[in-house]
Amino acid sequence: MREFNTLDDFNLKDKTVLLRVDINCPLDRKTLKIINDARIRSIVPTVRELMGKRAKVVILAHQSRKGAWDFIGMEQHAALLSKNLNAPVKYVDDIIGEKAKKAISEMEPGEVVLLGNVRELACESVSAGIEEHAEAELVTELLPYIDVYVCDAFGASHRSQCSLVGFEVKVPSASGRLMAREIYALRTILGKPKQPCVFILGGAKFGDVPFMIDRVLTGGLADTVIVVGLAGNAFLLARGVDIGEASSKVLADELTEKNFQAAREVLAKHGQKVLLPVDVAVERDGKRVCVNTGDMPTPEPALDIGDKSIDKFRKVILSSKTSFMSGPAGMFEKSGFEVGTKQLMMAMVESKGLSVLGGGHTAGAAERFDLADRVSYVSTGGGALETILLQEPLPVIEALKLSKKKFGT
Repeated sequence: MREFNTLDDFNLKDKTVLLRVDINCPLDRKTLKIINDARIRSIVPTVRELMGKRAKVVILAHQSRKGAWDFIGMEQHAALLSKNLNAPVKYVDDIIGEKAKKAISEMEPGEVVLLGNVRELACESVSAGIEEHAEAELVTELLPYIDVYVCDAFGASHRSQCSLVGFEVKVPSASGRLMAREIYALRTILGKPKQPCVFILGGAKFGDVPFMIDRVLTGGLADTVIVVGLAGNAFLLARGVDIGEASSKVLADELTEKNFQAAREVLAKHGQKVLLPVDVAVERDGKRVCVNTGDMPTPEPALDIGDKSIDKFRKVILSSKTSFMSGPAGMFEKSGFEVGTKQLMMAMVESKGLSVLGGGHTAGAAERFDLADRVSYVSTGGGALETILLQEPLPVIEALKLSKKKFGT
């Protein structure tokens, strides 16, 4: 870990610490209430340590992205963090305005403030390098109010955004405890995965999935890739299956002509190494009903993989020596449609091989099924974990390295 600083390298007493975390949580679509606070609990050790060192802790975080249905403020997050810390966390619904600056200026050592959703700011969605991000409005506005920057947002560490990589060039910086632990553990565990290795890619985000599949199969990192969830539906569509209007509508935000074409190319290139569902589960008259993909389209949206798919995929996972899952197989939050996700995770446990889960929703599902303690490792990051698996640099780690070179310890 000597390539970048950690909390051990600074005297933080009476210092104002800007702490960037990733507490992006799954929400109930109807109530917009947080349904799993695993990511919030994961940052408690870092926050508690900073409080114990008598630092003034200013937290930056995000929830979803602008325009998405689950893009909300951070008030719930503050309340849950306060509950898990057993200490007050003040929520300020502002980021760089006078209200935020006043709250920071009035803090006492040991106090914690959580600012508003950082993705409200336009500069947070700009694509740029570290040096350019260092000149972003977020950085220039908050810089006069902080002494040290700490990044504990492992789940977002694969992204180059100003809240993640902009401060390191301007102020002494360090990783939080979660970040350091994740980097060390994953480099140790996933240096050379044992074969056969299977990747299970699911969830609602589809954009990077075709690229990910091509990389892991071309590079020999995985022997087989199982595609489920909305990503699985998108690949079925790319294979020529008419999944129906209801299932296609859910893909509208993620599926573009570019990544649709990329999916078709991956299927043509890798053939039998990419396994797709052979049936899906829909809700019909209040019941879970399995429909063969050959009998699609259905008027109802596909909410899970079907029983035949579960049996097929379990056999592959049970014979593996390394299994990695990022993203659930279906809408596991809905009663009756958690079956696919749970059964695939159970197969990972039963395989007796190395099993790794990545991403907030995946970790949340594992906790719900009481499987989190039975897999080899649960990572808070999905995209970050995938970046490490692909042996590509994480922008946050690169920024922390630069900060250490510039400011020392």
